[in-house]
Amino acid sequence: MENNIFGKTNSKVSKLGLGLAQVGFQLGYDGYKEANEILNYSLDNGINFLDTAAMYNDSEAIVGKSVGHRRNEYFLATKAGTGRTNSPDSEWTYKKVKASVEKSLKNLQTDRIDLVQLHSCETHILEQGDVIRALQDCKIEGKAKFIGYSGDNEAAAWAVKSNLFDTLQTSYSIADQRARTKNILSEAANRNLGVIAKRPIGNASLLGVKHNNNNALKFQEVLKSGAYDEYFNRMLLVTKELNINLNEVDPIELSMAFSLLQKEIHVLIIGSKNKSHVKSNLEFMLKKRDNLENLINQYQNMFEKLDVNWRQLT
Repeated sequence: MENNIFGKTNSKVSKLGLGLAQVGFQLGYDGYKEANEILNYSLDNGINFLDTAAMYNDSEAIVGKSVGHRRNEYFLATKAGTGRTNSPDSEWTYKKVKASVEKSLKNLQTDRIDLVQLHSCETHILEQGDVIRALQDCKIEGKAKFIGYSGDNEAAAWAVKSNLFDTLQTSYSIADQRARTKNILSEAANRNLGVIAKRPIGNASLLGVKHNNNNALKFQEVLKSGAYDEYFNRMLLVTKELNINLNEVDPIELSMAFSLLQKEIHVLIIGSKNKSHVKSNLEFMLKKRDNLENLINQYQNMFEKLDVNWRQLT
């Protein structure tokens, strides 16, 4: 497993992390057996970065139950807040953020969380300062070792430039490149922030394009495969303009390589509800990616050419 020093945290983390939204939303306690296998298999095979959130239903509690006894083996990241940019301001208060962290500690069966992130609040909430102060106080109290912001667009840019956070989690993929083109990633690197890429394979949108081009799936079935319709439409357009035959390349491997080769990113978090998917991702981490660099450059250039208002998707 490739490892990185996670920015100013100086923590050694695996380049491939495990996102745990699917464990919470899709498996839950009814799928605990599979979730337990995914978590322990990941740790056994070199993944040491676990990313969950208070609002991912049972996710935190499943992590605590499954691998709480292995606490010293992984870097634990969670998020406080609603995860929705349209939440009313009343959901973003000092008291609620502090209470969220306390509940997370209990669910995760730990007395310390390596990283607590604010979960996608908008810029004006950050500017008010109360929710940031809540995380700062958790850090002073030893409940959070580091604090970060998870979000996109103007709020992500504000969080980076504020110099108040240790890390940034933001959308970045072959279908969502604004963090690069709008200099969010370069600004984060200049400030030595630990950078986490969420949705680094673009919700498998490129795989959806391949199936669509082969007439193997109807459009609605492509959407059900996990690709956001916005991501799918972007990749359909870009791939068509490039005149690339996706039968000659593995779309998932190309999507992973695209994000892996972005030098400012320390960790890619990819979720799964199936251990076999984790196994496939781990296998790809052992492969060389140099042969995909030319194709990646083509997707970068065409994205910039066609980007009319392709904002990061939260």
